[in-house]
Amino acid sequence: MKGINAIALALTATTASASLVPHYFKRASSLASVSVQGNAFFAGGNRFYIRGVDYQPGGSSGAVDPIADQSTCTRDITEFQKLKINTVRIYTVDNSQNHDACMSALATAGIYLALDVNTPKYSINQDDPAPSYNADYLQSVFSTIDAFHTYSNTLLFFSGNEDINSVATTSSAPYVKAVTRDMKNYISARKYRSIPVGYSAADVDTLIYQTADFMNCGDDAMARSDFFAYNDYSWCDPSSFEGSTWQAKATYFANFSIPLFLSEYGCVKTTRQFQEIATLYGPQMTPSYSGGLAYEYSREGTAAPADLYGLVEINGNSVTELTDFGTLASAFSNTPSPTGSGGYRPSGSPAICPTQDSNWNVTTGSELPVFPSAAATYLKNGAGTAPGLSGSGSQNSGPASVAFASGSSVAATGTSTSTSTSTSGSKKSAADGRVIDSAPVMACGLVVAMSTLLGMALL
Repeated sequence: MKGINAIALALTATTASASLVPHYFKRASSLASVSVQGNAFFAGGNRFYIRGVDYQPGGSSGAVDPIADQSTCTRDITEFQKLKINTVRIYTVDNSQNHDACMSALATAGIYLALDVNTPKYSINQDDPAPSYNADYLQSVFSTIDAFHTYSNTLLFFSGNEDINSVATTSSAPYVKAVTRDMKNYISARKYRSIPVGYSAADVDTLIYQTADFMNCGDDAMARSDFFAYNDYSWCDPSSFEGSTWQAKATYFANFSIPLFLSEYGCVKTTRQFQEIATLYGPQMTPSYSGGLAYEYSREGTAAPADLYGLVEINGNSVTELTDFGTLASAFSNTPSPTGSGGYRPSGSPAICPTQDSNWNVTTGSELPVFPSAAATYLKNGAGTAPGLSGSGSQNSGPASVAFASGSSVAATGTSTSTSTSTSGSKKSAADGRVIDSAPVMACGLVVAMSTLLGMALL
């Protein structure tokens, strides 16, 4: 693997003038960390809007970490700068690898990382969640936090992705929320900077609102998500704020108390024009929404619908820009992020927990799975040696049933005041869904960045 100096030489081989670098692109050492204020993100005292792409060359099923390979990230940062994005989402990383070179190069380009903590071997089983929620699983999750908390451009962590995508899988919701709680408690116990933790939901019409409310309800602030995101493919060009589901969602979330954004968007049912970008960063959405991530950077399949996604085609170290690349670049260029507050709300109240009904099969209310007692050592001593992508896995490491309890103390002490039982069933990881297949499962179915080359010229 190439060293950091080799990357620096490659990135500085440019004739571009340093005077062209906008004021909001800073050197890696000065890239401001992002925090949550009210229902919005802020960085360096200014509201921060996510303008980015979903980024997993090779797809998650191949379990290749794109930012552990210096040549890969160097190659792709060149394309990110053309898109003028400020965020990339990565679904799978190897927490046993060193990411200093790529994270520094991303930061120098003004690019943040939105990171999923799950991997194909370490994730919540959406069909039978109890055995998959265990100390081995959390050790992998905490190891990912250990690996990325020091980077100022680690924007946020996703505790799950589309685990809840059917009535049958709503029973996994308390486990995903428990993971959010455990991650926040781990960050606090280890005295790391406060990195936002939240969930990336499937946009299922009958579940989206209950899922959002559930992740943002209850008296335990450590269990509530710091943000909520969802994968939305309802805007299929030509469409509009009113013609898609966006108006209804914006109305529902008008008083939501935490930041919202689209963790995936870009319907391929019709030719993509990315007309939704003008609305996403416009006055109809910015009071509640903080931008989004276009799906996806690289084409990952040869058959529909996977072949319809992708901004570029990758062949070794060669990148070919596809039609959607230029279309997205133009859409971003024509729609700058708003100035000022964007109508955000500096304070608000948590949501009311949804009640059980024919669509939402969660009976525990605000009670969550009790933190595994075997994982208590991690809060005190750290996660230890990371399992990486070659570990033995954790989906069957836990008991067939777990105790449920209320209050954040369950994460610190492992005590329980009430119990419920979850029985074993079929084994299917949430990571076995769309991201691994690299094609969305929805029917209509990267964030302000500038030049790595120019940024390096300032060094």
